[in-house]
Amino acid sequence: MAKYLGLFVSEANEHLQRLSEGLVRLERAALAGPERAELLDDMFRHAHSVKGMAGAMGLEGIAATAHRAEDLLGVLRRGQSPAEPEAVDLLLAATDALSSMVEQASAGASPEADAALADRLARAVAAAKEGLPLGAGRPAAPPPAAEAEAPALPAPGGLRSFTVQVSVSAGCPVPAVRGFLVLKKLNGLGAVARSTPSVEDLRAGRIPSRRLEVVLDSAETPQALERALSQISDLESVTIRALEEAPPPPAPSREPAAQAEASRTVRVRAELLDYFLDTVGELILAAARLREVGRSLPEPHRQAHEEGVDRLQGIVKDLHGKVMSVRMTPIATLVERLPRVARDLARKMGKQVEVVVTGAEIEIDRAILDELSDPLVHVLRNAVDHGLEPPHLRQLAGKPAAGRITVAARRERDRVILEVSDDGKGMDPARIRAAAVARGVIGEEEALSLPDREALQLACLPGVSTSDVVTDVSGRGVGLDAVKRVVESVGGALEIDSSPAVGTRFTLRLPLTVAVQSALLVRVGDEVLGLPIAKVHGAAEVELARLERSQGGPLLGYGGGHVPVHDLGRLLGLPAGPPGPRRSVVVAEAEGGRVGLAVDALIGQEEAVLKPLGQPLSLVPGLSAVTVLGNGRPVFILDVSRLLAA
Repeated sequence: MAKYLGLFVSEANEHLQRLSEGLVRLERAALAGPERAELLDDMFRHAHSVKGMAGAMGLEGIAATAHRAEDLLGVLRRGQSPAEPEAVDLLLAATDALSSMVEQASAGASPEADAALADRLARAVAAAKEGLPLGAGRPAAPPPAAEAEAPALPAPGGLRSFTVQVSVSAGCPVPAVRGFLVLKKLNGLGAVARSTPSVEDLRAGRIPSRRLEVVLDSAETPQALERALSQISDLESVTIRALEEAPPPPAPSREPAAQAEASRTVRVRAELLDYFLDTVGELILAAARLREVGRSLPEPHRQAHEEGVDRLQGIVKDLHGKVMSVRMTPIATLVERLPRVARDLARKMGKQVEVVVTGAEIEIDRAILDELSDPLVHVLRNAVDHGLEPPHLRQLAGKPAAGRITVAARRERDRVILEVSDDGKGMDPARIRAAAVARGVIGEEEALSLPDREALQLACLPGVSTSDVVTDVSGRGVGLDAVKRVVESVGGALEIDSSPAVGTRFTLRLPLTVAVQSALLVRVGDEVLGLPIAKVHGAAEVELARLERSQGGPLLGYGGGHVPVHDLGRLLGLPAGPPGPRRSVVVAEAEGGRVGLAVDALIGQEEAVLKPLGQPLSLVPGLSAVTVLGNGRPVFILDVSRLLAA
């Protein structure tokens, strides 16, 4: 797991920083009601994420400490105890201890849990559950981590300098990962003085021409170095030479273009790429505005203007594609660690699992990839914990003892489809309905009226869990709600399909980029608004007065069921347009299932260059972003779930 250590350290430190900030805010501000609940939910998820990532890395000490902190946050979250200063002190001490342990792990250590701190946390949880004061007092600060001693280097006279040239085979889907493994292996055999490409480039998936060259100072023999590298698969050739040896005359290159590309490769900050993408988005809008203005020109001048705008749009489109290609990253960097995560979890639960990954070479915007790490692990852990049966039950059902989980990625036009499927027992819609009703997130009558496919989506509501036992894997109502929220935040959609005794499939429909998304434009009164196409299921033109009604509201028959219809103008507080007998109804996905939004007209679909909202517009419920049409008119993109919840 060494190649994922840097990613774990970075993400764990971010989660712990957010947890620390949340604790301070909880103590300083007199929060109550939904604001307090939201903050506690957020802190709980940060602790939960640290625990899960640490467990996947085999860092049991960190996982155990985070689990104890999560227990105490869970007590506060359920309202069993107020946020006493002692509780905040104790959780801050746990956060500091976890940060220290992560720092030790970054140096290659496997830190043990602080037994005294774990005991304080356990006693605090027990006291809180009984309604007693925590009585933990201010725990002693954890002892500072001992500084790692610098490894003793061999005497200078015992070292030799080598150049190690490695070529990764053309059939390897993730050549940068193989290059990174070579670099890590050589680091253990000596001191790497220089590598081309650098370790940062390899982490980012860049290895021009599939070649790596390393200058190594080592006491090993060339034969020993070659034997060590032979253990790494997918290496086409390995050449090791002592630097004092004169290199042979270079052979004629069969790839001059690739060598030229390597010599011109530079590292660019992610912030600069974001700026380039924003600027190209502005150029797209400016070109659309020029085309709109050109329609008012006299006919003799219009053709020349249109030709110039066409050329400009072609250049801008090509520039946008080049900037996006730089930001695109193979999903292999995300999915390659999943087999190990599933294997370790299955062993802990007494299960057997085989993980098959396909389509790892598919590329997606790095900004989206960074957001998917936790959600994908959540889905995988759900598949192992909830989906796969124990070996003896699988054999009784005529299945292989080892369960099978498939992680498949594919490209469909302007979207990436990422599927995680298992051949387990499937999900029970009836149990999910019952859990949602017991949680109070949906009424019993409404739950029973939902088709099975929509009932499965109830598992994505906060706190809904069908697990009977709370473990370090499941049963806390954390997971799918976070998955759905993250997927939708990047403009995607989460779908669940399941068949009893056959298995379950989670489908993540993701845009290639978060900067440009397809939107359905609708008109309400004098306003034009946008709905993300990913959230739209369909549309119909109906007479609202002739629809069936329930609880005073109209119901639209759609997809074998009924969806409630809301007037979008009333939801937004817009003045009504001229009355008409027929209205267009857009069927969209919301938090609790599908809903119908009555609008005055459908305008059409458009590729929208999205811009984030600043204050105070970002505080308006239901608005998620803004775009600008070719005529210069700003159009708000709606968040249907937030709009209905307001």
